[in-house]
Amino acid sequence: MPTDQHPPRRILVTGVGANPGFGLTRSLIRLGHTVIAADANRLAPGFLLPSVVPQIIPLASAPDYPSAVFRLCRELGVEALVAGIEPDLEPLTQMVPQLDADGVRLWLPDALSVRACTDKALFHEVLTEHGIATPRTWQPQEIDQVPDGAELVVKPRRGHGAQNVHFVRRREHARVLCELVPEPIVQERIYGFEFTADCLVDRAGRASVILRRRDLVKAGLAAVSSTFDDPNVRDLVEQTLGAVGARGLCCVQGFVCADGAITITELNLRIAGGFPLTEAAGADLVGQMVNGLFGLPVDHSCLTYRSGVFLTNYIETLAVGDVAELERTAAVEGEGP
Repeated sequence: MPTDQHPPRRILVTGVGANPGFGLTRSLIRLGHTVIAADANRLAPGFLLPSVVPQIIPLASAPDYPSAVFRLCRELGVEALVAGIEPDLEPLTQMVPQLDADGVRLWLPDALSVRACTDKALFHEVLTEHGIATPRTWQPQEIDQVPDGAELVVKPRRGHGAQNVHFVRRREHARVLCELVPEPIVQERIYGFEFTADCLVDRAGRASVILRRRDLVKAGLAAVSSTFDDPNVRDLVEQTLGAVGARGLCCVQGFVCADGAITITELNLRIAGGFPLTEAAGADLVGQMVNGLFGLPVDHSCLTYRSGVFLTNYIETLAVGDVAELERTAAVEGEGP
């Protein structure tokens, strides 16, 4: 149930077709909140969760995205908005003044912090300036500077969800991929055990950090994960949060190498797909996020957790059916997918 500090809320969550937004929606429902589930795909899995108010919205890159979101918030009495996918972050940052005027709360850092976390080349620059270990990174025109024999990752500079990510062993292959991957960057490949840190940074900058090993990763998602504790990892995660000025709910990813070296690979200003493990280990991550979202104190004592708790994920079939029938039902109801 929701914390006694505030009543159930009407919260719009974007990107409910992806794992983070889907999981966040389910957690908010369990806490007693009403979720307006928004996605550009009319068959988004989050639309099928019980009690949600499903709403199709344009892609974040579409010119009518702001007007569609403003309209939804006004017509459906939305009290707060939480982005479940990266592409929504930059347009929402620009919309903050108007949303605030309409009484809709967001909890995002400033525009520069958002850019630093959604632009992998800029993220590399920021971390390097702060002396935080991160993979060496090259622009396509700098491929000749890549050391011989380096194992590489080619990925979109502003990508998300492990899309268009390629691993190669030769500089020449990276050069070819740079012609195919949208807005590419080239990074050195890091080996070790991969981790995610689920983080909540309050408005004063204090952070709670919950560490999870990504024991088995498939298509960018942790199929098997387990909580652990390491003060060195936690310290570097907190330094990373401070370097980019992160606020609110976010997640940091990195590697611990065989020699103990820690490397940070990315910071996402959204909830992580594997956060249910954090809650299962005892941290009230979503509940405290809602507190902070509505201007209430974040109780960091509720964000402690137990090490050695594991979680396994699998793909579940939620529904099968006739698309035409779904569309006829939506037309009769006058809303949703």
